[in-house]
Amino acid sequence: MPAPPEAPGKDPAAGQAPIAAAAGMLDRALRRRLATDLRGAIGRGELTLHYQPRIRLADGSRRGAEALLRWHHPARGSVPPTAFIPVAEGSDLIVALGGWALRRAAADASRHPGLGQVSVNVSARQLAAGILPGQVELALAESGLAPERLELELTESLPLAEDAEVAAVLGALRGRGIGLALDDFGTGYASLAWLRRLPFSTLKLDRSLVAPLPGQPADLAILRAVRDIGRAMRLHLVAEGVETPEQRALLVGLGFEEAQGFLFGGPMPLEMLLAGGAVAPGTARPPAGMAAGRHGNA
Repeated sequence: MPAPPEAPGKDPAAGQAPIAAAAGMLDRALRRRLATDLRGAIGRGELTLHYQPRIRLADGSRRGAEALLRWHHPARGSVPPTAFIPVAEGSDLIVALGGWALRRAAADASRHPGLGQVSVNVSARQLAAGILPGQVELALAESGLAPERLELELTESLPLAEDAEVAAVLGALRGRGIGLALDDFGTGYASLAWLRRLPFSTLKLDRSLVAPLPGQPADLAILRAVRDIGRAMRLHLVAEGVETPEQRALLVGLGFEEAQGFLFGGPMPLEMLLAGGAVAPGTARPPAGMAAGRHGNA
């Protein structure tokens, strides 16, 4: 039966406005509660790092791992990174979380040389506050980790200021031997400009460019173009989101050097990774409902 006509002059969405407003208020209230709880999470020992292996495509050996924040709330249980990272990014909380992650990852890598190079996500707020170099130096000094075993990941969606100061800070870090990775390459407009002016050492291809493989000729053409850019700029090339042997084979044929993805292992506790938790190719898959993304999984 067709719906009755709306009264003249009545906005069809008007009845939805109170519902949307209530949902918005609930969302804001939840974010405030998460922010309050998150402020004390470090001191209460609720935060941990999980590690996702980064492998060499040529032989399947592990080159290193990406450190990913996890939060186990005493009442809410495991809070997804997609829920708490945006809350932290929207305030100064991300500065403290970023510093903690750097110190913890450096300590883990120093205690376990077999972990290889460890990659840690950093926030634009850490750079804007001028605190990132100090956080990095503290992490290295406390742990004794060699600078070459630390890599900082910046996603291209970060609102970095386009000024000489940012380039100088990153240049100084790179000069210390610390790796700089441009993450999620291919998802925004800033990538090429960033590659031109910032001293990256690694280019991480976003999962959205890998997912269509084997795909259409256009998909392969894009990957070849990225490969050529990486080679011309002498960057390590890492493909994220690799989930099938067919994708791996295509990437090897295209000349990509390294990869992450559930084909090789998802994010896991350090002990599991060191015990050989990077499962045999083809057996790992993301759990249902697990969100992907910068602090989630590749």
